[in-house]
Amino acid sequence: MANHSLVIVESPAKAKTIGKYLGKDFEVKACMGHLRDLPKSVLGVDLEHDFEPVYKPIKGKEEIISDLKKSAKAADTVYLATDPDREGEAISWHLKQLLDLPDEKTKRVTFNEITKKVVQESIREPREIDQDLVDAQQARRILDRIVGYELSPLLWKKIRRGLSAGRVQSVATRMVDDRDREIENFQPEEYWTLDANLLGSDAKKVPFAARYHGKNGKKAELKSAEEVEAVVEETKNAPFTVKSVKRTDKQRSPSPPFTTSTMQQEASRKLSMTPRRTMAIAQQLYEGVDIEGEGTVGLITYMRTDSLRISEEALADAKTFILGRYGAEYYPAQTHRYKAKAGAQDAHEAIRPSNVNWTPEMLKKDLTGEQYRLYRLIWSRYVACQMANAVYDSVAVEIEASGHSFRASSSSLKFSGYTAVYEEGKDEEKEEKESPLPALQEGETLKLKDFSRDQHFTQPPAHYTDATLIRAMEEQGIGRPSTYAPTVSTIIDREYVIKEGKYLRITHLGRVVTELMKDKFTDIADLKFTAHMERKLDSVEEGATPWKGVLRDFYGDFDKNLKQAEKDLEGVRIKVPDEVSEEICPECGRTLVVTSGRFGRFLACPGYPECGFTMPLVVEMPGRCPKCGGRIMKRTGTSKKTNKQYTYYCCEHHADKDEATKCDFMTWDVPVKDDCPVCGQTMFKKSGKGFKKPFCVNPACSNFLPEEKRGYPKKPAEKKEEGEAAAPAEETPAKKTAAAKKTSAAKKTTAAKKSADKKTPAAKKPAAKKTAKKEEA
Repeated sequence: MANHSLVIVESPAKAKTIGKYLGKDFEVKACMGHLRDLPKSVLGVDLEHDFEPVYKPIKGKEEIISDLKKSAKAADTVYLATDPDREGEAISWHLKQLLDLPDEKTKRVTFNEITKKVVQESIREPREIDQDLVDAQQARRILDRIVGYELSPLLWKKIRRGLSAGRVQSVATRMVDDRDREIENFQPEEYWTLDANLLGSDAKKVPFAARYHGKNGKKAELKSAEEVEAVVEETKNAPFTVKSVKRTDKQRSPSPPFTTSTMQQEASRKLSMTPRRTMAIAQQLYEGVDIEGEGTVGLITYMRTDSLRISEEALADAKTFILGRYGAEYYPAQTHRYKAKAGAQDAHEAIRPSNVNWTPEMLKKDLTGEQYRLYRLIWSRYVACQMANAVYDSVAVEIEASGHSFRASSSSLKFSGYTAVYEEGKDEEKEEKESPLPALQEGETLKLKDFSRDQHFTQPPAHYTDATLIRAMEEQGIGRPSTYAPTVSTIIDREYVIKEGKYLRITHLGRVVTELMKDKFTDIADLKFTAHMERKLDSVEEGATPWKGVLRDFYGDFDKNLKQAEKDLEGVRIKVPDEVSEEICPECGRTLVVTSGRFGRFLACPGYPECGFTMPLVVEMPGRCPKCGGRIMKRTGTSKKTNKQYTYYCCEHHADKDEATKCDFMTWDVPVKDDCPVCGQTMFKKSGKGFKKPFCVNPACSNFLPEEKRGYPKKPAEKKEEGEAAAPAEETPAKKTAAAKKTSAAKKTTAAKKSADKKTPAAKKPAAKKTAKKEEA
């Protein structure tokens, strides 16, 4: 009789993919993540007996445990095939304990990619459970449990019920607070730029601009209008002569393949995906997607990694693909191999497609929109990282006039190289535009047309975004690949930080909690201490440090600080300052403040209980009103007929009582930060999840996109209004959407109608919650 084996993975999708590769002698089942953990209701760590954890089966998972026990008992061998990281190792260890698996029949296998070749090779070469990995995960889990369960009650008593503290989240919140304080305290300094607008001496007389650089070979900054005018006076009648012309080929190298951090950053920049959503979609691509002609296949390698290593086999496949698709000139003279930064784990490869020949276009019909966009990002970055450098023809010119130096430069793409496939996004688009230069010769005399003078002020650093906060955490050594996304999500969920547009800003609550942490728990709020703790956990994983020793070292000071804080704050209640808005209460005239409730943040009158007026939170959006140039605000309303909430965007003067300032602009489309390249007005995009292409709404612009081409459902023959009273009919394409849906729904069966009716109450929630959720997304 053939051996019967059981393979346990986390998810049904992974089980389906792996089951296809292993054959009839293998039964593949999903444990659905953790089956055993510290209990929710109590600390679950015996502090008196050397931090011994008390693990309990998770409530609601009794059936899964029972089923796995039965299958494990019947199997000759049990393969624990959970994810290849600390947490995956810990899940396998818990499974072994929970299912009472004997050592001789228990095997541990991991897959960096879920392909037939890798899965079958891993099954042939199993290993034992790595106890060092398990201990590192136990140490992290217990550290976080101690901080959360012992510190949170102090925040409840001293600030507000429902608050929580966390080892990594406290530092991330502090980073946002520090950046916001830096912006608040920033003192702008004046400076000027001076451009000489010149004409070449050739027949074409091509105009170009050269920027002031300095005097007598030294760089000089112009700090005032007087300094600018002094330069103008000295040079306006002097000959402008070309001192030097330097032509060079500049090479630009491709970015390395993705790690967890860089993938989250780039998905945030290019796809507007939150880190949490990015990881959820990446998990789907890793575990397996149904592809026509192939069945269920894993499309990318494991997505929690800080390594830049690529296997030799994958490098060879990429070379073959690039030579075949792009040609020999697009492959570098030497294969690109990337070194990970100091401190990286290097346990897995970088994130790459499991088969480079599966191009995004080939798979598009089998993927959801989000899966396709993220896979295309990963595939493009990987292929580009193995391609030749891009080459630019660069010209730099220095021009002299009466001892003063002006400089101009331009570059043009000479060879596309890797840019034929991919270019990395930027956090802040602030590149100087270069005007093309005429063919200039050394010694040539130029004609001065005029000068352009511009006043500037130094700018503060930008507020953090999801992408830049994750990058900063990685640079500071805060957290690890598996913790970046949950940390950012947690500080937003806790309302320590809010998201306005794409920017993260500290709230008054976040600032009060951070102040308390900095004052009473110096270590937890300290970036260097947290980074040092991460290195200690890495040391546990390497087998160099006992895990309970890490807990002992931490707990002594923590317990002392906690007792001292409780003593210092006895009888004290810390008030969170009101966050004052610009909105005026229509009932009593007071300025409304931002308040938090069980459904999120909303505006309320500070005169409560005398005045109980509330309204949904108003959020300022990027861009300018196309009618009057005012700010664009995001607001929510509630339908009087259906009681459903809806979101719309309007001018800040939409509610003005003064007819002279009132502006009736309102739209369902979402304003974006990009201006139209033709007319310069704010562009908009269709509302909804995922990427939507921006369009221009200015009818006078050649780039204008008519409403019928913006992707809305076609207008039904018989128009039926929903009664959303928020805006004029000509500016409410969402009404047409609602009407089209209603007409379509009328044709469905009675059973379908009943099913739809049952869903209606779910929408009847206060507007504040919907607003908060939108901000997080």
